[in-house]
Amino acid sequence: MPRMQPIFSSNPTAPSCHAATIVEEGPGRFVAAWFAGTHEGHPDAAIWLTRCEGEVWRAPSKLDDGIVASHYNPVLFRDGAGVLWLFYKIGDSVPTWTGVYRTSADGGRTWSRPTLLPAGLIGPAKNKPIIVSNGDILCGTSHETWGSWACWVEVSTNGGQNWITHGPIAAPGAGAYEAGSDRTVSAVWDEAAGRLRLPSGFPGVIQPTLWEYAPGRIKMLMRSTQRVGYVCASTSDDFGRRWTPATQVAIPNPNSGLDAVRLSDGRIALACNPVPEGRTPLSVLVSEDNGATWPRRIDLEADAGEHSYPSIIQAGDGRIHVVATYRRVRIHHYVLDPGDL
Repeated sequence: MPRMQPIFSSNPTAPSCHAATIVEEGPGRFVAAWFAGTHEGHPDAAIWLTRCEGEVWRAPSKLDDGIVASHYNPVLFRDGAGVLWLFYKIGDSVPTWTGVYRTSADGGRTWSRPTLLPAGLIGPAKNKPIIVSNGDILCGTSHETWGSWACWVEVSTNGGQNWITHGPIAAPGAGAYEAGSDRTVSAVWDEAAGRLRLPSGFPGVIQPTLWEYAPGRIKMLMRSTQRVGYVCASTSDDFGRRWTPATQVAIPNPNSGLDAVRLSDGRIALACNPVPEGRTPLSVLVSEDNGATWPRRIDLEADAGEHSYPSIIQAGDGRIHVVATYRRVRIHHYVLDPGDL
């Protein structure tokens, strides 16, 4: 059975936190990050970080970058040279995002000054980049605009110095305008209702997660709007340059984040909310046929409330780590043995 522990017991980032990410920076040593503030999209939303050594999470601290704007969706990544990257987004709303990154050469103890990516690049939208067999870094990313969402891949051939975009990968049925349909552009926090309002009136996909299953052959899974209603998939046979049209996978998706990792034994573990509506349960599905079928193996959380936005990795010792939002008031950390799945 999985072991669960809150990353913090009392919320120092009150009242709201969301969008956690995790990376193993060294054997048995982990770094996690998330954004927190009054609510998603509020100007006080900032990036928070903490480290875990000996299975104990230290007290979180706010990453002060001097940027006065709402912060979103941090993503941690360890490159081939052992340097940690922290990508995140800033802006007054999701469609105004500017991508930002900082790097750390000491396992996340100290960070470089923030670098703003050029307009048109935002880095990974939610999920970790991957290093593929030719050494390229692939970031799954996406853009959310009026009536249209689509996924892209940002590729670096020189260790992150430069990036080239490839795509788009659009949702099945995307592109047809329908007068009078809901035109909510992206996730917006409804302060009066105390909940997130999501687009539903058009077909869209965002926040891809990637894995390489053979040299140069990449698979992508994507979150979708409720108009699509299912996780979507696309593949590339040329290291992420060209992508097949997105198709639906037999996994319901309620317009909620997901993340996958290819395990050392070749199976694919997917953390998601496999339901048509709501953000519970938070489950792990495992595919033994490279994403053709997805048996549901375990529920990490099944009670009422939001349990969402997982980040999943496999550590060097083989154990699987997931961090996720718990009701927007805590971040939970789950540890599973491959045998649990």
